[in-house]
Amino acid sequence: MSNRTPAPPGLPLRALLPLTLAAFVTVLTEALPAGVLPAMSGGLGVGEPATGQLVTIYAVGTAVSAIPLVTATATWRRKRLLLVSMAGFAAANTVTAVSAAYPLTLAARFVAGIAAGVVWALLAGYARRLVPAHLAGRAVAVVMAGLPVALSLGIPAGTALGGLVGWRATFWAVTALAVLLVAAIVALVPDQPGSPAGRVRARAALRHPGVTAVLFTTFVFVLAQTVFYTYVATYLGEVGLGDSVDVVLLVYGVASIVGIGYVGAHIDRRLRTLTVAGTLVVAVAAAALAALNDSQALVYAAVALWGLGWGGIPTLLQTAVADVAGDQADSAQAMLVTLWNVAMAAGGVVGGLLLGVAGPLSLPWTTAALLVPVLAVVLVGRGFPRPAGRPAHPSAASGPEAGAVPTRR
Repeated sequence: MSNRTPAPPGLPLRALLPLTLAAFVTVLTEALPAGVLPAMSGGLGVGEPATGQLVTIYAVGTAVSAIPLVTATATWRRKRLLLVSMAGFAAANTVTAVSAAYPLTLAARFVAGIAAGVVWALLAGYARRLVPAHLAGRAVAVVMAGLPVALSLGIPAGTALGGLVGWRATFWAVTALAVLLVAAIVALVPDQPGSPAGRVRARAALRHPGVTAVLFTTFVFVLAQTVFYTYVATYLGEVGLGDSVDVVLLVYGVASIVGIGYVGAHIDRRLRTLTVAGTLVVAVAAAALAALNDSQALVYAAVALWGLGWGGIPTLLQTAVADVAGDQADSAQAMLVTLWNVAMAAGGVVGGLLLGVAGPLSLPWTTAALLVPVLAVVLVGRGFPRPAGRPAHPSAASGPEAGAVPTRR
């Protein structure tokens, strides 16, 4: 029996937009060190590879907390859980803004990652339960739009603000935004019940054909993305665009919005085709950023292509795993959250090692190479066979975590 709340025709944007903003805050908190990496490095008195690990530790916090927290909070009301998570973001960003010690900043980022583990385990599933089944995919696309908006507006604005008044001001701004979001959630988002059956059953989920393929695709794609994106400011400095990081990230984010908009319009009919296309576009863009960086115009064009390809990938992956996991959608989503963030943590470490050993230009080449097996699995695997929005089992579109996805860039 579905817990889905009856909804009028059309999307309830007043209820969905605070969830979109929650995704925005999560991604902004996670990715902000990439935009202010050189200044943050100087402020904390550590090297840029060490500062890059502030993204890694955030991902570690999410990875280690996702499955335990999905189980521990399964019976919590969804609104209460979201409010507690947003309060966690406010506290963690406040500590980051005032900390002068690298270990304390690492600890604050770890706490923020734990809060993100909760948010990404419920956000898209929350959205799916606020609308009728035939609008579930579009509702998730609306919420996932917070991701590219954070990249197109949030990170460039944070980078610019950091250049004007210091990187610490950017984290104060995110704290203020999280506080405002708490008020918006209280006022606008309908509550939803938890689930009495919250145990994550990994083996049962993996027995569903296609789940393994989607999880593999998720892990390798996010690893490929994070290896490069974490150190994109350093790469841009190498190719002569170090003073234009905010503008480059704006181009990337706007292109991501276009990408998620297109995916949201066509995901019901072309899930596999869109996933193949997104993979190819990101791989081509990464290769271009590695090989054609003598021209700043070509760098901008390749960055736009990169954003266009990546924009819809989170929505495509979370929809695919919800479709194929059936009655084990909750468990599959918790596993996806965990693997997503393990991949992010690994990407930060691998990218830092490559940066120190082979230099910034090795990063986009690595991204392009990693996407080759991803493309093969998407083309031949069983994880992307059904149209999105039509779950293989009725329960795939219900439950507190069905359809959830972790974040990101």
